[in-house]
Amino acid sequence: MAITSAAGLLATWEAGLTEAPPARALLLHHTARPDTDTGRLPQLPVGEREADLFALRRALFGERMQVRLGCLACGEDMEFELDAGELARSLGGREALADGAGGCGGSAGGSGEPDGSAEAPGGSSGGLGAAVAHGSDGSVVRVQQDGWDVEFRLPGVADLAAAARAADPRGALLARCLVAAVGDGVAVAADDLPVPVQRRIAEAVEAADPGADLALNVACPECGAATRAELDIASYLWTELDAWARDVLLDVHLLATAYGWSEPEILALSPLRRRYYLELCADV
Repeated sequence: MAITSAAGLLATWEAGLTEAPPARALLLHHTARPDTDTGRLPQLPVGEREADLFALRRALFGERMQVRLGCLACGEDMEFELDAGELARSLGGREALADGAGGCGGSAGGSGEPDGSAEAPGGSSGGLGAAVAHGSDGSVVRVQQDGWDVEFRLPGVADLAAAARAADPRGALLARCLVAAVGDGVAVAADDLPVPVQRRIAEAVEAADPGADLALNVACPECGAATRAELDIASYLWTELDAWARDVLLDVHLLATAYGWSEPEILALSPLRRRYYLELCADV
């Protein structure tokens, strides 16, 4: 069950104020899945984390996400909306979280119609004589091709971060996530995998975890050119949480000043009741 109480969300926000974006993303993921050990979260497939964050965004701020992009061709600002719940479902978000109600009582959405779509590119599983299977935990893909039998773990955030620090990120990621590789009956290391097999592994991973590379492909209404950009849901959600937290703290200050209530007492009020009390304060 996601953390959606005002006090819990303020604690998450406060903890993330001095942290770098990766640590903030982990805090948000833990907010979405408080029942999962924090140390295990970075090991989950990246697409699973993205789905959890989209589901959390829906639970906190509603379905509609307003996005703004600049056209790479003409520089025109483009605004459109995405559906957080639909994205969470399409990426395999947990039903219990995806079906949650708006805990913060707010929305970051606005006016306007979608001008683009979100796409999660994945590789084809056919055409190369290969088969793909999932492990019992759903995080391992198996590639069988031309005498090769390879099992590869879907990368998590920790894997991507470690690979990015290596001199050869692609090779480091391959070595880090390779579970087993057998060619013609002989076990081999990641460095010994032929390029066609490495390419097939990459395609299988994309097909099994499409949400790991979620991008927007938007047609400009002015010039018609397409602009492609990655959608960083962790950064988007943190920006919303930061704005919400600062608004709530202002509400607490005003109501504490007017009525002498404590912060826990004020946070225990529903957003609707807080708003009515604030309106009464303004009328005095």
